[in-house]
Amino acid sequence: MDSFDSKILDQLQRDASLSVAKIADRIGLSPTPCWRRIQRLEKEGFIERRVAVLNPEKLDLGLTVFVMIKTDKHNQAWLDRFQAATQALDEIIEVNRLAGEYDYLLKVITRDNQSFDAFYKRLISRIELSNVTSCFSMEHVKRTHALPLPSGQ
Repeated sequence: MDSFDSKILDQLQRDASLSVAKIADRIGLSPTPCWRRIQRLEKEGFIERRVAVLNPEKLDLGLTVFVMIKTDKHNQAWLDRFQAATQALDEIIEVNRLAGEYDYLLKVITRDNQSFDAFYKRLISRIELSNVTSCFSMEHVKRTHALPLPSGQ
């Protein structure tokens, strides 16, 4: 990956609706080589997919909750059930396995406390957990999907 690839990825992660001509102009390439690079970046998996980023507040999804989970089960059967449970719950937008005091961190987006409580009850009905701690976000200080990219060689 060189500096042109990095610039292409930067443009696309900020606005995937940009035309190839616009990206090429912004990074100093002609459209055909720019398009070939985009195709290669997609083929090589640098670009997984192109999506629209939605505004949660406009969709009445103003509550973000970080759910920290401990389990005393560390076997494949439990892990399979946990993955199935988290995949089935649309409110969970991210799941991370952790090192440290907690085993998993879930990022949950929902409408309000009542809808979070309903979500929580569905979660614990699907999978046995030894400890669950929830932290309610008071404010989004920074929210981005843009990854820090190398400047290239």
